[in-house]
Amino acid sequence: MAITRRFVEEGARVVGADVIDSHLEELKRIHEVTPVRADVTVQSDVDAIVAAALGLGRLDIVCNNAGILDRFLPVGEVTDDVWGHVLAVNLTGPMRLSRAALPHMLRAKQGVIINVASIGGFAGGRAGAAYTASKHGLVGLTKNIAATYANDGIRCVAIAPGAVKTGIPLGGEPSKRGYAALEKTLGANPRMGEPAEIANVVAFLASDEASFLNGAVVTVDSGWTAF
Repeated sequence: MAITRRFVEEGARVVGADVIDSHLEELKRIHEVTPVRADVTVQSDVDAIVAAALGLGRLDIVCNNAGILDRFLPVGEVTDDVWGHVLAVNLTGPMRLSRAALPHMLRAKQGVIINVASIGGFAGGRAGAAYTASKHGLVGLTKNIAATYANDGIRCVAIAPGAVKTGIPLGGEPSKRGYAALEKTLGANPRMGEPAEIANVVAFLASDEASFLNGAVVTVDSGWTAF
């Protein structure tokens, strides 16, 4: 929600998509936001997001921010259902929304795609197996899109947040083994981040001031990964 509010502050007309009723109600209360009930694991819903954006005039920016956790389940405990659902939301969803938006950006010869990855995208002990794999994949997807469309006026970048006060659900009771592995790293975590601090970085990456940034993954974690 903080990213949505920041884009509105910058003068953007925003389509905000979510599957949670309370989030949609909050989106409705933000001026200049078009709320869309959408599940990024469903192609027709993804298409509806793009159609809503085009209905506002044009599509300049995509921010792939949908994400779920995996109960910190290690490989020895993760189920096929958890694995499949986490990758569907965290990795396949951004691919689908980017795929749906790219033809319109290519016609306009401009556009920015911003993926919200995680420090779990290049570390192995910040979450469970499914989340970690999905965010590693999202980092790779970011770099591939950037390299493929660099000469078409399209940039693709990612941010890798650390622990942020977003209230993201675990998806059920956490694995004791997986959470214990995470706790070993928490002592080096300087502090939790605020959603607005993440939104500030996203807004910069979407702006012309970041025009030379492409394929970059910007770590936003108060130095957690530096320890």
